[in-house]
Amino acid sequence: MAPPPPFSFSLNTTTKSSTNLKLSFSTSLFPSNLKDIFSKPPPTTAAAVAQPIPSEQENANPTQTKKARTMARLINTKPWSAGLQSSLSPFTPLSQTAFFQTLRHIKDPSKALRFFNWAQDSGFTHNHHSYFIMLEILGRARNLNPARSFLLSIPKKSNNTIPLTDKFFNSLIRSYGDAGFFQESIKVFKVMKSMGRVGMVYELYDEMLKTYGVKPDSYTFNTLIRGFCKNSMVDEAFRMFKEMERFDCKPDMITYNTIVDGLCRVGKINVARNVVNGMLKKDENLKPNVVTYTTLIRGYCGKRDIEEALEVFNNMVGSGIKPNDITCNTLIQGLCESKNLDMIKEISREFEGFVPDTCTFNTLMNAHCNNRNLDEALIFFKNMKEMNVKHDSATYSMLIRAACEEGSFRKAEDLLDELFENEILLNNDNCTPLAAAYNPIFKYLCANGKTKKAERMLRQLMKRGTQNPIAFETLISGHCKEGKFEDGHKLLILMLRRDFLPNIETYKSLIEGLLQKREAKLAHDTLEKMLRSSYMARTSMFHRVLMELIEKGLGHESADLMMLMLEKEIRPNISLSTDVVRLLFKSGLKDKAFGVLKGLHENGYVVNMDELVLFLCRDGKLLAAYELVMFSVKNDQSVGVDACNAVVTGLCKAQRLSEAFRVYYELLEKDMQALPLSCLEDLRNALQDGGKLKEAQFVAKRMPNS
Repeated sequence: MAPPPPFSFSLNTTTKSSTNLKLSFSTSLFPSNLKDIFSKPPPTTAAAVAQPIPSEQENANPTQTKKARTMARLINTKPWSAGLQSSLSPFTPLSQTAFFQTLRHIKDPSKALRFFNWAQDSGFTHNHHSYFIMLEILGRARNLNPARSFLLSIPKKSNNTIPLTDKFFNSLIRSYGDAGFFQESIKVFKVMKSMGRVGMVYELYDEMLKTYGVKPDSYTFNTLIRGFCKNSMVDEAFRMFKEMERFDCKPDMITYNTIVDGLCRVGKINVARNVVNGMLKKDENLKPNVVTYTTLIRGYCGKRDIEEALEVFNNMVGSGIKPNDITCNTLIQGLCESKNLDMIKEISREFEGFVPDTCTFNTLMNAHCNNRNLDEALIFFKNMKEMNVKHDSATYSMLIRAACEEGSFRKAEDLLDELFENEILLNNDNCTPLAAAYNPIFKYLCANGKTKKAERMLRQLMKRGTQNPIAFETLISGHCKEGKFEDGHKLLILMLRRDFLPNIETYKSLIEGLLQKREAKLAHDTLEKMLRSSYMARTSMFHRVLMELIEKGLGHESADLMMLMLEKEIRPNISLSTDVVRLLFKSGLKDKAFGVLKGLHENGYVVNMDELVLFLCRDGKLLAAYELVMFSVKNDQSVGVDACNAVVTGLCKAQRLSEAFRVYYELLEKDMQALPLSCLEDLRNALQDGGKLKEAQFVAKRMPNS
């Protein structure tokens, strides 16, 4: 493997040759948490990986040790291939002991890494220790690029169960240091900074100086200073800044600009300005550039200190430095935000060669819109067209909003039409549009019968990944006002898919409208969504939706809503309950019908059993009628004489004699209403004709006047 490229560090060491590098160091003064980071440089050959790992005992388990040695011998003597993996398969599943002992005996670090990955694929669960040992093996063998890649892959390999602690970074930094590649250690610092481990970088930097006597260069310092500044650790950045002098390392413009930017980010603009003044005094060859001045101007503008910002700008121009587009836009934005619009015209003469861009015009138009000066903003809008400066979604959104706020809805709609025509919202090159900015035009359109147009705009916004719950509610309400309740329901589904919660009035309006349109299924679906949104509807709304479902003959939905009502403790009336059960029997959903009956009974509600039994008898569903009577008798619910008579007579005619006799017997046992004589005679005769003489005699004995 080719070593990493050389770096610009000088070592305070005495060497006879490049292969005879000796480093003197002491760890006696190290902080306790870093004492082992730069310990005695380990052997530099690949054979170093064969050294024992203290945490694993050789004789922990003789069987596992034998297995480990066998596996290691196979790996060491054969090239890594599918055949080798097949040879290793019989040794799975691996214990912790077998894994670590095998890993320790593998001589080639690249094979060790392959074994590590194979073990995971074979079901072995790696832990913090196994990842660390693998990293150590790669580092000891000077496989530094694979070691770095392995370190950064740990979160993904472990499904984010193994955090990258300082211990992992320390191992890699030490490996780079042992190999003399200190610049690579600095790159690891960068990775640590990006992961929020800046404090540790600070300590590691100190350790590298104490351990190896490293003399860092400007690149190293700039890297560290930038990292500290980006993490708002300006004091630490200053410490690095002062360290440069100790190492005869002169700050360059990158250094100064980084420090100035860091100070401005934390609001220390005056200190940043003093740093710039100090730079001028310290080195006549170093002069603030356009980046330096622009950073200071941005800092002062951010604090609304326009006088200081203008003074810096004048100093910049006086020094012969030409402001760039960023400088001009920064100053214009600062003046706009501080409502110093007139001053823009005064300083614009200094903007020689500056061509306003979209950002410039948007800033100016936004300032005029905020001052309720739409006409002036529209002049700039016109100028953009004349200068062929592209409009973006922000251009239109601010003007449309301002026009609506001033009541100029015709103008707002004209701008909206232009937005559609130019397909501004569909252009991914533009800035991401802000959906909330269009809420005023949405309200206007929906209040004036143009909800479809508003929806077209909303859907374009959604394609750009931006939306806003108020817009959805406005459009749903608009569709309801226009009688387009199905369209409103579609938007409701889109709204819920985006985890937006509609307000209760949105649900109520939609359900009411869908009921008016006789859209029972959609009304039922909307009611269910309303309940899942933790709202509760009135009992009357449940009843109205249920009535519509029954009228439409929707058996499944009717049963589901009835069970939902019972779950929510919504009281059904006897008429609706009976109608639901009748519909279920009529639709051939007998099991669902009895499920609803059971639910009603368990909650203390009843149905009109006589009506249901007679309906089933007329419809030829005698067995269902029989089961219904048995259900009533079992649950002590009364059934009228006419209903029982119809069931027994019908069963006799259908030669279902056992069922007919069972009805008679159960009624007798429960001491319920007696059957009429004509019914008993029919039952007795049918039993006799059917050869059921004992049952016929039983009936005959209990007939009146027998």
